[in-house]
Formats: sequence, structure tokens, C-alpha cells
Amino acid sequence: MFSKILIANRGEIACRVASTAKKLGVRTVAVYSDADRHAKHVAVCDEAVYLGGSAPKDSYLLGDKLIAIAKETGAEAIHPGYGFLSENDQFATACEQAGIEFIGPPASAITAMGLKAESKRLMETAGVPLIPGYHGENQDPEFLHAEADRIDYPVLIKASSGGGGKGMRLVEKSEDFIASLESCKREAINSFGDDKVLIEKYALKPRHIEIQVFGDKHGNYVHLFERDCSVQRRHQKVLEEAPAPGVDDAMRNAMGTAAINAAKACNYVGAGTVEFIVEQREGADGQLEMNFFFMEMNTRLQVEHPVTEAITGVDLVEWQLRVASGEPLPKSQNELSINGHAIEARICAENPDNDFLPATGELAVYRKPEHSVFEISGVRVDDGVREGDVISPYYDSMIAKLIVHSGSRKQALSKLDSALADTRIVGLPNNVAFLRHILATESFSVPNLDTALIEREKANLFDCPDFSLPVLVATAVINQLTKEGAGLNSADPFSQASGWRAYTDYRRSFHLTNVQSDGVYIAKLANWEGQGTDKQGFDLVIQPDVQSEKKYASELEINEAEEVLYKGHISFINEPVGSGNSDKAFTDTHTLWLDGRRQQVQVWEHNEDVYIFADNGSGVIHLIDEMAHVGEEGETAGSLKSPMPGQVVGFKVAVGETVKKGDPLAVIEAMKIEHTINAPADGTVAELLFSAGDQVADGDELLRIETEA
Repeated sequence: MFSKILIANRGEIACRVASTAKKLGVRTVAVYSDADRHAKHVAVCDEAVYLGGSAPKDSYLLGDKLIAIAKETGAEAIHPGYGFLSENDQFATACEQAGIEFIGPPASAITAMGLKAESKRLMETAGVPLIPGYHGENQDPEFLHAEADRIDYPVLIKASSGGGGKGMRLVEKSEDFIASLESCKREAINSFGDDKVLIEKYALKPRHIEIQVFGDKHGNYVHLFERDCSVQRRHQKVLEEAPAPGVDDAMRNAMGTAAINAAKACNYVGAGTVEFIVEQREGADGQLEMNFFFMEMNTRLQVEHPVTEAITGVDLVEWQLRVASGEPLPKSQNELSINGHAIEARICAENPDNDFLPATGELAVYRKPEHSVFEISGVRVDDGVREGDVISPYYDSMIAKLIVHSGSRKQALSKLDSALADTRIVGLPNNVAFLRHILATESFSVPNLDTALIEREKANLFDCPDFSLPVLVATAVINQLTKEGAGLNSADPFSQASGWRAYTDYRRSFHLTNVQSDGVYIAKLANWEGQGTDKQGFDLVIQPDVQSEKKYASELEINEAEEVLYKGHISFINEPVGSGNSDKAFTDTHTLWLDGRRQQVQVWEHNEDVYIFADNGSGVIHLIDEMAHVGEEGETAGSLKSPMPGQVVGFKVAVGETVKKGDPLAVIEAMKIEHTINAPADGTVAELLFSAGDQVADGDELLRIETEA
């Protein structure tokens, strides 16, 4: 076994590798960029060495520098994690030439399987089933277009060197092919330095099922069963589980045999994953038939490896280290078996209701359910961040992986939902509520799985608030009143910063914005009850903001003739629980009654956003501080702003061009993914404020549009 290794990665996977290394008594060297100077992976390793700038090309992709650091620190091997240089054959070769063990497959295997077209030809020779497509060298756009027409739509354009859902486009009709090809090639060259693509028939009702394989330097091979990764957005995985629902022993054995044949065909060593597209068709007898086709082989450890660890009891990182150091595989095929069911949820900084737009910012609050860390258990959390850390625009948007294991799929589903309900993230948009919505769909719970599940269930997944407007507004108001004075429940009315008045009724108004719907409201409180008691209450009226054209209205009087969205009596009890670990967060627990229903909620306030959590969901509402916005003007109607930090790929319009609301205007690259920004209104392009290649910050104005008055 090695005495010291360098981990050529960051975040969660660097922490994951360090955890197993520590268990085995192996010392670890971390590397870090400017953005990661204070990151968790730097703290958990035994040593840490500075690499370079925040952008991956200036740090984590510097293979020569990584090898030099390994030599300087006495590291005998380099673990590449996943992403960055993990599937770079030139880096693997350079490690070998430098006398440093690359903890992964030989460079020849990476080369053979890394180029999708070449791997298809190799698999065909090995007898592994292939899906129809074009995998040749001709990259002429018109030729590729003709091939797509021949294969018939829908087709997938895939970067030959791609992975992780990047460099991939679904094309459903011929007239969209060229634009999709150009976008795919741009993303491929930026992510992988290679813009070659292949084209495949897009299977109808496909599932994504993969087999974990392992080989050693002694010619031994095993598979560790399958994982279902069908629930995806933007061709990137959202939920993964093992074993795959509906896969019987015969299919499992056939896929496992094909995966091992694939590994043998390239003399594979270490951890790898053979991914299959499984086409589902109704047979003549009405029964569902499933046929699998080779898609690609990932020559590294997968993000979703913990679900395989859970059902097999195997530490895959430990196997990687043992195999790389020359030991044989710890178990043979007949010693491996499936125990129970495991599901992994990827918790990401993103806004599902805005086309999964990645988010950046501070994890002002980050609280997790009771769990293990990088170890097999009923509830496990793998992450590389801590409360107070910043999610930057330079790397992947994943915050954590939440993994549950139980005796059956039904029990695992229940355990995962409960664990997600106990997860608290404040400070930036995230997908925790969205993940719970997926679990609740019939398609996932039955299950009726395929890669189109999210699109098929979109009515149950997007713009589906967990709380009604009255609950959001009442909670925000109660939290504000609680924050204003500790004497809220005092028997002495003169010590209360509450609703008590000597000679008149208490009346007060608040302005709020619903973060999910962008609706602006005025909440009116009156007739305070219960001063000096635990249980208090007030009448509440919610109306649309009568001055909605202004971002922050200054007039607090409510026009009773306006539409009333809610009118009722609210009762509540406060149970303060402290301020937590962050000085920017304030939390309370409130029990409230409205419309005859009791609701207990936990609240964190961050800036003017009030984050609300309960067993049945979560929500955010913006409580406007009027004094903080005095003198501010509304948004410019013809302004197009960047929704995130990133790099301008280019503009799709020129100055003087007429555009319609919703037309694509600009393309921004952030977190290694391209995002198209659309026109906010009809008008004429007046000015482009940036050029291709420019870096932009969140909120920077990209261009101006002259709109009709």
C-alpha cells in the first residue's frame, strides 16, 4: 500500500478519497486554486499545495504542475477523482513516465474508451450490443446533417471526448440540427479540447442503467451490479439508485457479462463504469421488454458510486488504492451480492424553476440530517463544503450527495424524503424541494422510469409551492415581529415591541415579494390578541401591491376596494431556538394556526429573504425593508442582465436588429455549461455592452434594447 498520495481534485471527491486514505493510514496531499484556498478538502488533507488561478485551466488541469508537486511532496501515486484530468490519457502517461502511479486505468484504456467513436468500434468487436448511429471521422457539418437525416430523428449529438452530460444535444427535427451541432462543438472544445462529435439514434422511453466494473493487474474482473441513473436534467443525473427497478437476474447477468467483456477488451484496471441505454418496448404479449445497448465507458470512479457501496458493503475507493498498489481484487464475483436498496440524491445550487440555472453565493445556513460521512450507513452525506462556504462560478454546482440505504426500495424512498425534509440550505437557490417533488411523483414511486421522467412529470415538479401564500406571508410577518422584541410574550405591555396600543387598535402593513412567482403583496395586520400570553394572534389581509409598477412601493395604506387574496385570523406560538453558527442567520420555530389547520415551521432569515422549512416542504418569501430601498428606481424594461457570473460565448443579435420577447440574444458559459439568455421584451437592439470571451458578474447588463413606450 502507498504511504502518501496526491489528490488531484477538489470538493466532495477530494474529501471522499482523503477519508478512505486516512482509514488505511495513507497520508494525503491536497492541491488548491485561488477560489479554494479555504476549502474543506484543503483542511482535511495532511498537506496542501497551491496550484494557481480559480479557472480549472489555471489550476486543476495543469498536469505537469500536479506531477511536480507529487514529486516535491514525496507522493507515490495520484488519485484524479472524477472530472478534470481523471480521464485524460496524456496525464496518465505523464504520471507513468514520471514514476508516479496513476490511480486509474492504463492510458491505453482511457484512449480506447475516451473517444466515443473508437469505443463503439471496439465494443462491436467485443460483441457488446450497440445502438444505431454514426461514429466515423468525417466531421463536415453537412455530412453529419445528412447522417442524422438517415438515422432519423430524434437523434443525440454527443462530443466524442465528452462526459458528465456536457457536449450533448438532443435534436428532434432536421431544421434544428446545424444550430445544435455548433453549440455542441463549442461546449466540447471548451470542456474537453476536442470538438469531434458522433450521432446516435435517440431511443424512445430510454432508461440509463450502468454496471460498475473492477479489474486488477492480475487479469481478474468483477462487476458490482447495476445502478439506474434515468432521472436526469440536461443529460445530467439527478437521482441514482441500486439495484435498478425491474431488472431481473437474467438481464443483470447479461449486462454484467457485457460490461466485463468491455473491460477485458481494453485491458482495464481499476474502477470503471459501463453505461447502457435500455430501450423499453411493449411486447406482443403486452409485457414490457427491455433491450440494452452500449453507450459509453467512464474510465474513473463515478459520482454515484456510494449506492453501489451501500448494497455491496464494499469501499470502492479502498479497492482503487489496493488495486493500484498491485494487490489483487479483494473479492471474486461469487463473493459479491446485493443487500437492500440504496438511492442517491444530488443536492445542487441551482434554480429548477428557471431551467436549472446554476446559482452562486454563500451557504449562509447548511444543516444536514443525522448521517454518516463517507461511510456506509442508513443515511450518508458526502460533501466538500461547510456552512459559510461560497459556491463559486468556476466549478460544478453540486453541494452534496445524500445517500440512503434500507431493506427495500419503498423504505429507501421514505428515508430519503425524510432526510431531505431535515436538510436546511439558506443563502442561494437549491433543488432540495424539487428532489422531494420527484420522489412524490407516481412515475418515480411506482416506478415508471425513463430519461424523460422530469419532462413527463413537469406539472408536478415545477412552480409547485409547498406552502400557500397565507402560510408564507403569515410566517414572515410573525418572524419579523418576533425579531423586533424579546418582550413579545411579556405580561407587561410597556415592555412589548408588539401590537399593544393603549387607546387604539394595532394596525400595520408589510410589503412582501413571493420569490417563486414574483408577485408583490401588501399584508395588513389588525386586532392583536393575546398580549402577555404564549398564544397570540391577529387578523391578516393579503392584497396585491396597488403600486406594483414600482419595485418598492412607499405607500402603506391598503385600498379596500382592491382584490383581496386572503382574509383570516392567524394564531401563533413562538419557540426561539437561537441564531445557529452564522452571524447572518436568525432562526426561530413557530407554530401557527390558520383556516383551522396547525402548521409548525422553522425559519431562517437571510438579508431580506425569509426561508421557511417544515416536514411537508419549504419556501422562501422576500420581506421588503422599505427604509433600505428609499430612492431606488425600478428595473429598466429594456435591460438584459446576466443571471450568473460567467463568460460571454457570444451574441446572437447585432445592433439595430429587431427582436421579440423570448428570442435568444446571448450565450453565457458558467459552471462548464452554456446558457442561452432570451429577450425580456420586444424591441430593437441598441447596444452590446460586452464581447465574446469577456467575463461578466452576476447582474451585469449585457445589452440594451429600445422598447416601445
